[in-house]
Amino acid sequence: MIIVHRFHIEPTKEQEQKLFLTLTLCRRLYNAALEQREICYRQRGKSPTCTSQKNELPMLKRELPEYKQVNAQVLQDCLQRLDNAFGRFFNSLAGYPHYKDHHHYRSFTYPQADKQDHFKKSGCIYLPKIGHVKMKAHFEFDPTTVSRINVKYQNGKWYVNLTSEIQEADTVEIVNKVGIDVGLLTFAALSDGTKIDNPKYFRESEKKLARLQRRLSRKKKGSNNRGKAKAKVTRLHDKIANQRKDFLHKTTCGIVKKYDLIAVENLSVKNMVKNRRLSKSIADAGWGKFLDYLEYKCLKYGKTFVKIPPGGTSQTCVCGAHVPKDLGIRVHKCPECGLIADRDLVSAMVLLQRAS
Repeated sequence: MIIVHRFHIEPTKEQEQKLFLTLTLCRRLYNAALEQREICYRQRGKSPTCTSQKNELPMLKRELPEYKQVNAQVLQDCLQRLDNAFGRFFNSLAGYPHYKDHHHYRSFTYPQADKQDHFKKSGCIYLPKIGHVKMKAHFEFDPTTVSRINVKYQNGKWYVNLTSEIQEADTVEIVNKVGIDVGLLTFAALSDGTKIDNPKYFRESEKKLARLQRRLSRKKKGSNNRGKAKAKVTRLHDKIANQRKDFLHKTTCGIVKKYDLIAVENLSVKNMVKNRRLSKSIADAGWGKFLDYLEYKCLKYGKTFVKIPPGGTSQTCVCGAHVPKDLGIRVHKCPECGLIADRDLVSAMVLLQRAS
């Protein structure tokens, strides 16, 4: 199983200059490689391959000595990133690759981190051509499993994303079971009667965000004041995202540690956000990440994770009777067995019943 750990790093001023230089040179290489592909295609009807472009890197370093300050693997990964972008384009998974400015090229990668000892010095991570950079690891991890290191600059801060491959845990004996129904009024209802409130982080910050965006729209394009205003909007978006991630991680961790079998509805969140009346609330709740976090943590701890087809889970009673109701009806009343309960709680019970 492949997982990614994200940690904050604190480079010195000298190290930060090297990091920015690496980003700048990688961005220029990306744009130059894209231009080369386009020119060759117009002239010969065929673009150079990723391998042929990588083979030109030694000549590039002779002509432009500043590229000797960047790790060779980082430069190769930069060209591989462009090749992957074209692959997604030809497979109709993304649009045509664009030229990058400094706002849209903010990371570089060491693709073979397992070939060097990057964690030899306690509290630091070694980045070739950069040095030992102070790293804040807020939880323990196995450095021997790290195979890839991505360095990212985001909202004035530096982060490292460590990709590791770990073995899945053996499946534990199922003792405690739970069904989970996600919602908007209540974030999640558990079949044992537990309800998790929806924090609504975006809704709480919506007015402040709108105010900052209005100020940004009044600034002259290209001015320093516009840059400062844009940074404030970006920081607020980042804060909302971090709040949501923190809530989802803590919530899913508590659920996975408590229950051995977890049944959820197999929701198509991408299709659900197309509803213009509910899209903002669904995105704010973070259902997709919630289900993803649950699934990978179940694999990590050996718990059983079951996805149930969504058809009829909210229109069915635990006795099997069909009880139709629209979104405005929040109380489930079964005419067959007489069950009266919160509709989300009944849906969670139905999910657990179908998973057993």
